[in-house]
Amino acid sequence: MAFAAAGDTVVLAARNVEGLEATAAAVTAAGGEPFVAPADVTDPAGVESMARSVLDRHGRVDVLVNNSGVGGPSGRMWELDPEEWIDTFAVNVYGVFLVSRALLPSMIEHRSGSVINIGSISGKRPLYGRSAYTSTKLALVGLTRTLALEAGPHGVRVNLISPGFVAGPRLDWVIAAQAQARGVSEEEVEAGFAGEAPLNRLTEARDVADAAVFLASDAARAITGADLNVNSGVVMY
Repeated sequence: MAFAAAGDTVVLAARNVEGLEATAAAVTAAGGEPFVAPADVTDPAGVESMARSVLDRHGRVDVLVNNSGVGGPSGRMWELDPEEWIDTFAVNVYGVFLVSRALLPSMIEHRSGSVINIGSISGKRPLYGRSAYTSTKLALVGLTRTLALEAGPHGVRVNLISPGFVAGPRLDWVIAAQAQARGVSEEEVEAGFAGEAPLNRLTEARDVADAAVFLASDAARAITGADLNVNSGVVMY
């Protein structure tokens, strides 16, 4: 929505077709012209097909936001199902690799582009029962910095956004899981999350979107390899 409002042509790619259609309808209602390209980011063939369809239609990609992600299992590490651990890495890390790999050649060809990976403050600090998720988000820090080093000489910038406790359905799920794991109420967990921020607020989805639009713009032309905290001050490094 934020990119559409900024005048960009928006491509929407995910495996949840119903969610894609709902988002596309919202973008259209806001005056944008979205292109829906369903894809499972963990499927190499599917990702390549998505990339071809986007490039055939638009000719190039200027901005890639890797924001597909799953919450993964909750529980103490030694109690987790190995398959759930693998699935979390498949989407949160392998998916970023596959989509970036498929679309970077177009950016390199045009010697211009901005890749924005969506991480989390959970990649910088422990969160009880969330070892799989936090491990994937820390992995994105290393991936972002390395890719920035490799793609920089070709005019492509690569950055990471680390959101905090972002209000919405995903956080509601995390709050419920944390409450169950710690034996406290959901209200207590939510209050604790907000209370950790010096700004004493949860982060809004729009806060993250605005940061992504900035990193994609020429105003951020000298920024690459950065890890931008958008979390109301919960984490400051």
